[in-house]
Amino acid sequence: MRNPLGVHALVFTGGTAPDQVRFAAEQAAAAGYDLLELALLDPFGVDVGAARTAVETAGIAVTGSLGLSPATDVSSEDPDTVAAGEQLLQRALDVVAELGGRHLCGVLYSAMGKYLSPATARGRANAVGVVQRLADRAADHGVHVSLEIVNRYETNLLNTAQQGLAFLDEVDRQAVGLHLDTYHMNIEESSMDGAVVAAGDRLGYVHIGESHRGYLGSGSVDFAPFWRALAMIGYNGPVTFESFSSAVVDPVLSNQLGVWRNLWDDSAHLARHAHAVMTTGLESGARAAGRVG
Repeated sequence: MRNPLGVHALVFTGGTAPDQVRFAAEQAAAAGYDLLELALLDPFGVDVGAARTAVETAGIAVTGSLGLSPATDVSSEDPDTVAAGEQLLQRALDVVAELGGRHLCGVLYSAMGKYLSPATARGRANAVGVVQRLADRAADHGVHVSLEIVNRYETNLLNTAQQGLAFLDEVDRQAVGLHLDTYHMNIEESSMDGAVVAAGDRLGYVHIGESHRGYLGSGSVDFAPFWRALAMIGYNGPVTFESFSSAVVDPVLSNQLGVWRNLWDDSAHLARHAHAVMTTGLESGARAAGRVG
């Protein structure tokens, strides 16, 4: 069963205004993708009707992702901050559902940024509670929530797949899984394949990104074990390309991610190249895992 292939909207555009969503949807579809991942940092500002028309016209599905800010950090010990984060997450879930999407992913359990101290027990408990309530509503909407495992400079809570699995055990909801990203795994995991195999059927979403977030194959990520491991566990969920360059700027997300240099200019070429690399990688992984003749 073929994995749906997706691409992050920031490959094409830096926002979610109607004309930007329309352009990104058209470009993603032209490059052969099945999914467009929208960054829902401000889900209250999305014109859902216009966005749905855009993606339906382009014939492409939608997933949503976001990372929380210090003002909406659900791993905070401040109840007002946690409440603000939960409200943001619930609205992001509604937007995904209203767009006909089936996946909400990203750093949904803490702020996305460098912390100067470890997570506290109370803060972790707050995050668990918020994710539990989000999962309960997600199940009602037919949406799967995936918690992205990111590097130590973007959260102090979940930096490895094993940490993510322990957190999922605390959440204890079927509608929540792990979101693995090769860019972050290349920094934090002992092995690509080991993390994927450990995640097993709790892997719900995948980001493919190079070590410098540019063209796939031009950095230091060893993708072969990752592709093979996906086939070994029978993963059939989305595989989404994520890349950032100063050529396309989101005024908030680009700064959060430290996108300070120009890694590419031609979005269309980048997207087509990534689609070909991912298609070939998934096929070679399946052969290496003995899943095809």
